[in-house]
Amino acid sequence: MYTLFYSPGSASLLVHWLLIETDAPHTLVKVDTASGEHKRPEYLAMNPNGVVPTLSIDGHPHYEAAAMAMHLAEAFPQAGLAPAAGDPSRAAYLQWMFNLANMVQPLLRHWWYPHEPAGEAQADAVRERLDERLGAHWTRIDAHLAAHGPYVLGAAPSAADFYLTMLMRWSRNTPKPATTWPHLAALASAMAARPSFATLYAREGLSEWP
Repeated sequence: MYTLFYSPGSASLLVHWLLIETDAPHTLVKVDTASGEHKRPEYLAMNPNGVVPTLSIDGHPHYEAAAMAMHLAEAFPQAGLAPAAGDPSRAAYLQWMFNLANMVQPLLRHWWYPHEPAGEAQADAVRERLDERLGAHWTRIDAHLAAHGPYVLGAAPSAADFYLTMLMRWSRNTPKPATTWPHLAALASAMAARPSFATLYAREGLSEWP
């Protein structure tokens, strides 16, 4: 049994979406990040990073959204969201999951919280630099989809597409959102058309984007 500690629209969205998509048995616990609930001792005992999500698996807490996404994709192979060991596309799948986690997500977090890397006085300068760097990543990923899509691994979606879609949603208020690029926009539309996305949005009370 899974228990997801989440906050609407945050990085927990990826894990929540995959719990729905894989039909994994789960319960939800909403974390009030606005009041600092994620920084309280009882939450930090589960997740010392003080962020969401935390995913409890049979009573044992785990964190890192990308890792939990990969776990769910492999724990429910019938969903077809992760190439098995030995599959020729396995290496590309791992590459994209780590690339999104290490190269794209941190930039978007800094966009939403520009005071974290450089202090409040440098917030505008941080965002100006991020615009350029994010644009380079969207251009690179869009070119990949143009050549190898329509999904990250080709003809069918994987956990990487769910992850990428969450990150595209996070870009919605940047000067050049990811959906400015045509193949990324097409991917966003295809992923948002999945029944699991509608369920996710209803549960989290979201309405904006795509």
